[in-house]
Amino acid sequence: MKNPYIVEPAVITGIRQETAETKTYTLEFIEQKRGLEFIPGQFNMISLLGIGEGPFSITSSPLQRNKFEHTIRLVGSLTKALDRLSIGSTVGVRGPYGNGWPVDSVKNKDIVIVAGGVGLAPLRGLINLVAEQRDDFGEIEIMYGSRKPDNLIFTSEYGNWRAVPNMRLFLTVDEVPKGIEWPYEQGVVTNLLGFSRIDPSNAFAFMCGPEIMMRFIARSLIIRGFAEKNIFASLERRMECGMAKCGRCMIGPKYVCIDGPVFSYPEVKALPHNLLTAIS
Repeated sequence: MKNPYIVEPAVITGIRQETAETKTYTLEFIEQKRGLEFIPGQFNMISLLGIGEGPFSITSSPLQRNKFEHTIRLVGSLTKALDRLSIGSTVGVRGPYGNGWPVDSVKNKDIVIVAGGVGLAPLRGLINLVAEQRDDFGEIEIMYGSRKPDNLIFTSEYGNWRAVPNMRLFLTVDEVPKGIEWPYEQGVVTNLLGFSRIDPSNAFAFMCGPEIMMRFIARSLIIRGFAEKNIFASLERRMECGMAKCGRCMIGPKYVCIDGPVFSYPEVKALPHNLLTAIS
């Protein structure tokens, strides 16, 4: 059994600027000539000597061989240090950890994917996996919103997603700055559910973003007829050490890092603080 405390060195082989504050890093293990086996929605702990480590969702498809990706937003000392790195730099990696999206349970089912801001990152691997194994799934709808157009991530991939048979992408932003041409919707991401053509009786819904957003998305999905047990959410923003040792991600009896970060709606509903409880 692999020691979960062992950190493996990985080299940065690619860097893509997503927004002014967000980059996607492509990594390859140095000593182990292999890829990373994981389920979309899981995460790794990324570390830099003398700086620290932090949990980051794996954003690539598990079918991507010999390399994996993390999309990281500039928010603290570790991410600032990562931002200064270049291709050829080395970081420490341990993982993967946590529970991912229930991919096997949604075979031959329709899927609605709803994301806000960088909440699209934990869902990107799932989207690309479905695209690569298209015959195994039903219709797919991706509904993504952000504050402004320049806050959207993975923009270079939207054309590829739209080209996948029976995969539809809907976009919205809260605000369109003057002088910017925006041909899509404007308003909260919840409004995009009005464009859905998926039958809730044969569908699953996956969501990630600010908790207030997911609360209203859950409410709208339930009103539309989605079974609560078929709604899943990632609470990846609450993770810290990745191994339930620090207790910072604990919500009631659950540790987000080992019991999640992906939870079913009934699991979240049973937690204290009414995190995603649908508002009546």
